[in-house]
Amino acid sequence: MTDSAEFLKLTGQKSEDVPDIDLDNIDELLAQLTQEELDELNGDFDPDNSFLPPSERMRSQTTKDPTGPFSRKKLLAFLEKKAKDEKDWENIKQYVKKAPGSSDVADISEKTWKAKEVPKTQEEKDIDTEIMRNWRVGALQVAPFEPPNTTDVEQSIRLIKDNDSSLKHLNLNNIKNISYERLEAVCDGLKTNTQLETLEMASVAMTDRVAKRLSEALKENKTLTSLNIESNFVTGELIVEILKSINVNKTVTEFRATNQKPEALGNKVETKIIKLVQENDKMMKLGLAFEFPETRVKVTEKLQSNYDQVRKKRVSDKGEA
Repeated sequence: MTDSAEFLKLTGQKSEDVPDIDLDNIDELLAQLTQEELDELNGDFDPDNSFLPPSERMRSQTTKDPTGPFSRKKLLAFLEKKAKDEKDWENIKQYVKKAPGSSDVADISEKTWKAKEVPKTQEEKDIDTEIMRNWRVGALQVAPFEPPNTTDVEQSIRLIKDNDSSLKHLNLNNIKNISYERLEAVCDGLKTNTQLETLEMASVAMTDRVAKRLSEALKENKTLTSLNIESNFVTGELIVEILKSINVNKTVTEFRATNQKPEALGNKVETKIIKLVQENDKMMKLGLAFEFPETRVKVTEKLQSNYDQVRKKRVSDKGEA
């Protein structure tokens, strides 16, 4: 729509009939306007015009006379008094106390379900009857608690130091209040022991102090094949030290150390673990929670490669036999 057509639509006059406005006589033109027209003209401001100060972007539309300077204390008192004087809203439905678990939503849902319920056929009723006939509610069976670990720590230390051939598997998991001295004695006994094959020390409050002694013992031990130190307080740096010690003799094929506090290993530690795992061709199982996908992928690929080498060797041995 052109300007002439728009002007004709708004005023009903052609633009040619409207005389040109002489800006020199603007005062005479304003004098011909009524008060309402002047108010409308003065109210035509742009509130988004950032070149104007906020006080000038819109004229004041307040018609009441000011009662005084602003007082926050008086305003709060007025609002509080007004809230107390106003009548509360009337409840359309009177409150009725209901039993626990019941609600209007549940009642509506039940009515809706009953309204939409489709009658069952005789065959479906027979099936339901047969199911109810064969279904019996038995008593709840409570699973027994796992019995406490009753391993004698003192005797185990003596058997390790004596290199007793009857001790192949030592389980110290979840034994509370084992002193650091006893845990260190177990680790020191591994240096000369040639009989123990599996050592489990999960949830025994092991710290870096004990883990350091364990890493030193693993450099000399050549018979241990499985090691579990999960749920302890061993840091990532000491886990790296243990893996370095495992790589000395490469007899430990299963190492588990998840759920440590702190659990996050960090990128620097995980990079070292990748390098150590790739240097070990005998490791089959590694229980560690990695943060970065690259570590998980590379460690998994290496363990899978170690499995494949063992499988190929087993198949080759069977073929020769």
